[in-house]
Amino acid sequence: MFARVHCPEALRPEELDAYLAKGWFRMGQTIFTTNFLNFKDQYYSAIWLRVVLSDLSPDRTYAKLLKLNAGFRTEIQAATSIGPQKEALFAKYRECVTFEASSSLHQLLYGKSQLNIYDTHEVNIYDGEKLIATGIFDIGTASAAGITCFYDPAYRRFSLGKYLIYIKMDYCKKLSLQYFYPGYFVPGYDFFDYKLSIGKSALQFFRLSSEQWLPISEFSQKLSPYQLMIDKLVTLQTLLRESKVETRLLRYEFFDANLIPDLREVELFDFPLFLFFSESQEGNFNRVIVFDVRDQYYHLVVCRSVWKSHPVENRAEVYSSNLLKAEEDEFLAQKAAETVAIILER
Repeated sequence: MFARVHCPEALRPEELDAYLAKGWFRMGQTIFTTNFLNFKDQYYSAIWLRVVLSDLSPDRTYAKLLKLNAGFRTEIQAATSIGPQKEALFAKYRECVTFEASSSLHQLLYGKSQLNIYDTHEVNIYDGEKLIATGIFDIGTASAAGITCFYDPAYRRFSLGKYLIYIKMDYCKKLSLQYFYPGYFVPGYDFFDYKLSIGKSALQFFRLSSEQWLPISEFSQKLSPYQLMIDKLVTLQTLLRESKVETRLLRYEFFDANLIPDLREVELFDFPLFLFFSESQEGNFNRVIVFDVRDQYYHLVVCRSVWKSHPVENRAEVYSSNLLKAEEDEFLAQKAAETVAIILER
């Protein structure tokens, strides 16, 4: 599946390593993966990143940040508690960001739980005795994951968010860890692009189609899974239209429903985009055509509605009338022309 969440009661360090190596990340006390995102009703690919710490070398940016922040005191320690000081700092930071942040630091790190299954550490930066920035990260056996950074907006000119990431990586390298995972970046949505400039010479991305980590220099927009789906489905739609077969290219509202812990066992349909092919007279089944970037095949999928919603009006390009579960593949084909031929024969 493209979107999954696990809710382990305990997590050994080597298990965290294995999750991170497959493009998973912490969410509260759960761990999840997703490959597609919805920001302001626009869909994007999530491209997971990691830094090979043995290849990480000091760069000009880190040198400038060290000089810029030389007057501050930095402490790194196990994160045993949150406390009111960090919550107040997080609240101050949250008021000034342009994205939707967690309601509290406790919510971000714990969710509904009171126990921490992760080996969590923190970097704290002080101006005298005043806490001005904190970075949270989890450590496994050979890997670490950067969870969050937040700072006092009054100190914005010191680039403390980026500085915290460098400090985390430097610390993890000194521990002889192999990898540092900073999360994902989003092609076409530049808010996350800052991650591409940190440790760039040692940066890798996770290629979904092959499940390989490759140098970031090899990434191009055509490798973006969502863009590839668009290109393939538009090609197929054009050929179908030439054969007098009409379809609708639709975004699927509930592509990330599998990230809801209570739905994780249902294994819902989770493609973000499909060609809407037909709906049965009973209205409980839908046939959709998808392009799966993992096997590079077109699939005609029969989906069953498990819940009927109330779709939002004036969103003709979005399918939101039903929460779907895939029942079976009626066929799969590698080429668009082959797909058309099969459809015309049916």
